[in-house]
Amino acid sequence: MHPTTTPNQPTPLGRRERNKLKVKERLYDAAITLFAEQGYDETSIDEIAERADVARGTFFNYFQRKEDLLGAWGEKRRDTLLTTLTTHTPGTTPNTPGTPDTAVNQLRHCMTALGQINETHQQETNSLLMAWVRAGRPLLEDPYLAELFAHIAHHGITHHEFKPHFTPHQIGHALRDLYLGSLYRWCGQPHTTPGQLTNELHTTLNLILQGILTTPTP
Repeated sequence: MHPTTTPNQPTPLGRRERNKLKVKERLYDAAITLFAEQGYDETSIDEIAERADVARGTFFNYFQRKEDLLGAWGEKRRDTLLTTLTTHTPGTTPNTPGTPDTAVNQLRHCMTALGQINETHQQETNSLLMAWVRAGRPLLEDPYLAELFAHIAHHGITHHEFKPHFTPHQIGHALRDLYLGSLYRWCGQPHTTPGQLTNELHTTLNLILQGILTTPTP
């Protein structure tokens, strides 16, 4: 083995692969910008290619159809959420040093992160959410959010924060469904205020917590 090589070290991408990734990212960025500006249904593949400054045929080298961009959008949001949730000191809740890393605090941090992700990109979310739903993405994609909530719920049950009456997956799916419902309602409102979605998500979480905490909060 070469002395500078370490086990499991990713192989550096060659120039061709790097260029392909740049073109794909340019197409994705162009599409999301156009979707936010004029709507998903109103945006054509030709417009996306033109905004990305590539030939129309180049689009199909990276995406089989426009709908595939919705899957890419969902994956980007998942990666953003997971990065936000994993960048913290072990034993404490992210962004709040000194706060115990209890299941309740983890769930509250998740809701804050989800609210901020959507509110920071409100126009993008408004334009893409219903297209994402119409394409059947909530059913086709892995329910990673329900699994994330379920993982936290398992922690809460095993540490006697939550009642053992419900399974982690029941709690996880209930929280995911309530999150999506809050998100749909927020997107459908003509006027919103800063922090409105985040506050709604915390209110919704508190409703669930009253039913699953071993010692409900007052």
